[in-house]
Amino acid sequence: MKDPIYRRDCSLTVRGGALAPPRLSERKGYFSMRGFMQCTAIPAAAALFTLSLATGAGAAPAPKYISDAIADKARPAADTERDANRKPAETLAFAGVKPGDWLLELAPGKGYYTRLLSGVVGAKGQVSVYSIASLKPGTPPPPIVALAADPHYANVKVTLDRLVDVRPTNSFDLAWTTQNYHDFHNLTDPQIATLNKAIFDALRPGGVFLVLDHAAASGSGARDTNTLHRIDEETVKQELKAAGFELVGESNLLRNAADPHTGKVFEGAIQGHTDRFLLKFRKPAN
Repeated sequence: MKDPIYRRDCSLTVRGGALAPPRLSERKGYFSMRGFMQCTAIPAAAALFTLSLATGAGAAPAPKYISDAIADKARPAADTERDANRKPAETLAFAGVKPGDWLLELAPGKGYYTRLLSGVVGAKGQVSVYSIASLKPGTPPPPIVALAADPHYANVKVTLDRLVDVRPTNSFDLAWTTQNYHDFHNLTDPQIATLNKAIFDALRPGGVFLVLDHAAASGSGARDTNTLHRIDEETVKQELKAAGFELVGESNLLRNAADPHTGKVFEGAIQGHTDRFLLKFRKPAN
């Protein structure tokens, strides 16, 4: 990997490709060695798997709750055929999603990750979907509505009201959006800063925001969001830090150095093989 993954959860910290001992202060999100040893089995399993990604070590098996969600026979073939490219086991482990979590998913599309998140969080968790923008009159309901009506996904709840209007507060352990953050820039209402603040407020203190998107050329900012459907990852970092988040992890898992960043993500040979960044932000605990 070109860059290490930095973690402040129940794991050792990786800096510059080397293992560093856990920090001493639990108050700031780092665990002492004693605190590390006392972590529960579920976070420890996720941390071990993520650590293998960070160091480039041999692949560790995904936690069972993740592998079970991926192996779910209810998943459509259109989803399972995309697994090799989207690497869901590694992505879910990097995010740290686990059974019992309450998730906020934004712009879920046809539900590729919704199904997986539903399986991971289980009966004691929930996946909540809110609209980003108002639906135009006469627009058919988005595909996620039919998915949520399936009893197999009883823990998926869809609210067609906009997140910025409902404004839930301190409600979720994790917010999630994949390959759609750039589209948030293509809205006139709400503005990106307003939406990011609503996401920040919706998370509980210490909650995580996972952003995966198509990379644009370095220094391009938001120039290509409506044309190539890409965004400069540095712009994402700046915007979310301005909303109050701290960047706590980034992964090269889905990077593709052969992508010139000049083509539309849905056209030609680059479709399904774009250079994608994977960022993990956290709402400060205090």
